[in-house]
Amino acid sequence: MEIFKSIYFWEYAAFLIFVAVALKFGWARVTAGLDARAEAIRAELDQARNLREEAQGVLADYQRRKRDAEKEAEEIVKHAHEEAALLKKEAERKLEENLARRTKLAEEKIARAEAQAIQEVRHAAIDVAVSAAQKLIADNLDETRAKALIDDAIADVQKNVH
Repeated sequence: MEIFKSIYFWEYAAFLIFVAVALKFGWARVTAGLDARAEAIRAELDQARNLREEAQGVLADYQRRKRDAEKEAEEIVKHAHEEAALLKKEAERKLEENLARRTKLAEEKIARAEAQAIQEVRHAAIDVAVSAAQKLIADNLDETRAKALIDDAIADVQKNVH
């Protein structure tokens, strides 16, 4: 049997024995290692899925908060516009009141000035009339007539007093 004398046969036989021993003792380790690796990959995938779900939740929360903030900003702007409109109306009302009050004061001042001017014109007219009367009386009145007028005036005063 020449086959047992061949080096190739023994190499092949040694290889088969090695593979058989490796399979017998190493198969459990290899499968356990592969199973452990598969389980680690599953755990990583689960963790990645959980992280993805958490990220989606955070994103949804962020988007909700963003919408809420935008609504709040719109409400603030709307409120500011309403407040500005109220302030504008109030300012217009106060301006109208102020103008009415100033107009009334100006009209009163004009009326006082007008009354004072009329009074001054009257006094000036009285002064002119008195001066003219004095001049006319002085020019046209003789002494006897003056004494008669004085006596009449004194009599009128006595009558009115009693």
